[in-house]
Formats: sequence, C-alpha cells, structure tokens
Amino acid sequence: MANSLIFPITYVIVLFCSSALANRPQFSWNETTAVAAASNADGICKSMVVPRGYPCEEHKVRTKDGYVLSVQRIPLGRAGGKKGNRVPVLLQHGLLMDGITWLLSPPDQSLALVLADNGFDVWIVSSRGTKYSRGHAYLKPEDEAYWDWTWDELAANDLPATFRYVYGQTGQKLHYVGHSLGTLIAMAALSKGELVSMLRSAGLFSPVAYVGQITSPLGRSAAENFVAEALKWLGLHEFNPKGDAVTKFLKKICARPGVDCTNLLNSFTGKNCCLKPSIVDVFLDHEPQPSSTKNMMHVAQMIRDGTIHMYDYKDAGQNRRRYGQPTPPAYNIANIPKDVPLFLSHGGADSLSDVNDVNHLLRTLQHHDRDKIVVQFIKVYAHADFVMGTNARQVVYEPLMAFFKLH
Repeated sequence: MANSLIFPITYVIVLFCSSALANRPQFSWNETTAVAAASNADGICKSMVVPRGYPCEEHKVRTKDGYVLSVQRIPLGRAGGKKGNRVPVLLQHGLLMDGITWLLSPPDQSLALVLADNGFDVWIVSSRGTKYSRGHAYLKPEDEAYWDWTWDELAANDLPATFRYVYGQTGQKLHYVGHSLGTLIAMAALSKGELVSMLRSAGLFSPVAYVGQITSPLGRSAAENFVAEALKWLGLHEFNPKGDAVTKFLKKICARPGVDCTNLLNSFTGKNCCLKPSIVDVFLDHEPQPSSTKNMMHVAQMIRDGTIHMYDYKDAGQNRRRYGQPTPPAYNIANIPKDVPLFLSHGGADSLSDVNDVNHLLRTLQHHDRDKIVVQFIKVYAHADFVMGTNARQVVYEPLMAFFKLH
C-alpha cells in the first residue's frame, strides 16, 4: 500500500505547489516586514535549540547583492563551559531544505548538537529564500527580481559572506560541512579560489557535483520534462513545494495504519536504510523549503547535460552579456587547491548523489594530495540518511569529528 502511494503523493505535491504559488496572497511592504519580524521572534534558536537545553544566538548576515541570511550560533554544549577557544564549524544544508536540517533528529543524533557537545563552536546558515532568510535590503519576496538567482549566487555571494562573518566573529579559520547542494556550492567556490584562506577543512555529505547519472525517478523525470521551465513560463518565480494543505494531507496519509511514509522520501532520495517512520512527521513540520524556480532550472540543466556549468540562458547574446562568451563557463573542480583537507562521504543507495556521479567527481580530484582527502563509502546509505539516519552519529559524524581534529 505504501509503495502505491508514492507517485500519487508526488503528483499532489506538484499540483499543490503550482496552485499555491499561483494563488499566494500578495503582501504590502509593511505586512511583509511584520511577517519577517514574527519569524525572527520565533526563529530556529527558540524553536529547535534552546528547548533542548543548548545556548543559542541569532545572527544576520548580509550578502553583497542584498540578501539577509539567518545564522544561528550554538557556542556551547549542554554541559556548558567557556566560550572563546572552540573551533568554529559552519553547517550548510541542501536544496529545498534550511538550517533545521541539522536539528531534525534527537539531540544525541543531530549533527549540530553532537558537534556542540564535542567542543565545537557551531554555526548554522539558511540559504536565501527559505523561511528564516527571506530578508533583503530593497527587494521583497513578492518581487520577481528577488528570485532571480541560482546556486551560482549561493557560491559567489552567500557562502563567502557567511564565511567572512563567522571568521570575523571568531577570529579563527573554520571547518565546513555541506550536504547535497551544500557540497556543490562549496566546491564551486573553492574551485574559484574563494574561502580557502578561512577554511580548515570541508566535510561533504552526499557530494553533488556531476548529476548526469542520477537515478531518482522524480528528479530525472522533472529535468527531462522541463517541469521547472514550465513553471517559470507560467510566471512562478518562487518554487515552493510546501503548503499547509499539502502538509495536512501528507500527515493524514502517514498516520494511516500500515503506511510507512519513509517511502515518501525514498521515492526521491533513494532507499534510506536508517530513518524512523516518525522522522517524516518531524520533517514535514519544517521542510521542504522554497528555492527559486531559476535554481531548479539550473539543476535540471546539469542533469540533462551531465556537466557543471553556470546557468545557461539558452541565448548566445544573453550569455555573452552575462559571461562575456556565448555559452556559460564551466566550473573546474580540479582547481580546488590540492592541499585543502576534504572528507567525502557517500552512499550506495543514494539516487541523487549517485555512485557513478561521485566516482566521476573522485576522478576529477585524483591529483588531490592523498593525505588531505578521505573518502567514506556507506553501501546502505541513501541521501537522507546522512542528516536523519538513526546511526549517522556512529557511522558518519564520529569519523568526521576525528578528521576535524587532525586539521
């Protein structure tokens, strides 16, 4: 029964997504400001960290193109201690997620809290356009221009701004952990010489660089059928797969006897080995989060082309005006400095970070200093196991922390 629900549920999500975007209320500037203020008052610290007994600080980071990002700092573990000497770690979520990614599991299994309890100064960032990072210096989320970005801008603007902020606040180089798209933007930035002077090491979970061989039926079908392009053509600039109606519908289905809604995630991410069914209910309370339709188009281009390049405007003149050449420039991942310590962890059941694509990435990194790269392969893991798996602490996080302590 559960398997028979996968594709109907998927299509309901797409339908609700489209209708919600087409009929979303339009706010005036004052109303939007009030909504933003309410979100800040009930931010990630208050909702997800402090109730679990951890200190937490809310910070704001402004990018050079005006976006205001929500950043949380967990400076100490539950046992307390003194601030000041802890090494900072920055956590960056993936596509259609936000910083709560790192807090979905119980405290002894959520990476952000595990790191804090193990002596690290933890910083969590949410990408532009997500619930807590919808601010901008002069644009509103209702403006088309607000959504005129892809992961190119996350790599060029958001990540460097966040790095500089954490580095400035702590006075120390930082470790970095990215999941999925969070790995792509880091590798793209590093390949262009960004971040290196402020970085100790990078942990890359479900690394996404080449995605031409993804096996996710939903992901590949959406790319090959130009779903994001169709939404853009319809004037839907914000891609928002979450709405109250969808969430209530899914929770109602997931509450039925005999229905294991981990299959809902599995249909997209690959068969996750180690999720409790109850985690889906927690997941739906907070995720998925919006992105720009243009960003979804960029990812779809990568799936169809099998390459890593900047956003293709599909017009030689427009590309030339943007890039100075008729086709979008490629990112050369081999340009990542060979002495940057890298910890890559990927799974054999992951249908988004497919084994063949990861092997392509590893071949690209074949000249990296051997003593500066660790590759962990977990045969039974899929995409969500890395951030919500019940055994992720033992399997992934403990080796990651050991790696951090060497660098």
